Amino acid sequence: MNILGIDTSCDDTSAAVIVDGHEVLSNVVNSQIRLHHPYGGVVPELASREHVRNIVPVVHEALARANLKIKNLDGVAVTVGPGLIGSLLVGLYYAKALAYVNQIPLVAVNHLEGHILSILLEENAPAFPFVVLTVSGGHTSIFYVKGFGEYKQMGQTLDDAAGEAFDKVAKILGLGYPGGAIIEKMAQAGLKNKIPFPRAYLDPKTFDFSFSGLKTSVSLYVQTWRENKELQNSIQAEDIAASFQEAVIDVLVEKAVRAGKQTGVDSIVVAGGVACNHALRTKLTQAAAKEGLSAFYPRPGYCTDNGAMIGLTGYYRMIRGEQADMSIDVRSRFPVVE
Repeated sequence: MNILGIDTSCDDTSAAVIVDGHEVLSNVVNSQIRLHHPYGGVVPELASREHVRNIVPVVHEALARANLKIKNLDGVAVTVGPGLIGSLLVGLYYAKALAYVNQIPLVAVNHLEGHILSILLEENAPAFPFVVLTVSGGHTSIFYVKGFGEYKQMGQTLDDAAGEAFDKVAKILGLGYPGGAIIEKMAQAGLKNKIPFPRAYLDPKTFDFSFSGLKTSVSLYVQTWRENKELQNSIQAEDIAASFQEAVIDVLVEKAVRAGKQTGVDSIVVAGGVACNHALRTKLTQAAAKEGLSAFYPRPGYCTDNGAMIGLTGYYRMIRGEQADMSIDVRSRFPVVE
């Protein structure tokens, strides 16, 4: 079964062709980083306009790389939320038109469910059940995954997502956008325990997250640091980046491992853009191993927004008999568990 997956949830226009839910024939992503870089973040109106320019050539390239024609498709899977409304609309209405004109089944996909299942695109994937930490610019959550479509949300961010905190701290330090990769690279030259930034573990029993207080703490520290020459002689910007990153990672690792232990699973998966962070992968792998747990991570191309994970999710929804009609609409907020 050949499934075309389309994702335009934020600032990446992506399309992929997936065969039988596991073989990736193509995965094309057009990034808008250069467009949004001068603004320090994604500008929704600019993002949606860029999707309009890119959606047709991106889909055509995905089909060409897969050596398939539209008539060879058995389904079109498209992200309908959560995400930026304007961006989502471009992908959905293109998918609707493609499905309607060519009489191909249309499947609506939750973007977060795509991240949850993205590890299944890898040959080395865990068996159900497992725990997933989804961590990106827009989302930070923990899910217990019993099987396809069987999810229990254990925790979520109460304010800023982890990736959003990286972007904001990068902006505070004047490092540019996107912040995750910049902070990670800078942190490699810094001392991660140089500055005791706070860890918001919240209630010991909760799996929820909060990073707004950490962001504020970094902002206040940087303000003082810039006004104090003596402090600048002993503390480098690299130390600030490393100490901030470590504060985020400590909380993510503690809660993910605790969730794994509490649910009795054998495996923890980390998905989403921040899952590309090498320091996070290293620390979580080590912490999980101490508790007898295995850690899994999709390759970087499947961590960031991509059409492959949407095609994968659409495939499993299709084989369960699910199909969307032409009245389906986008949702800026779309919980995986409602």
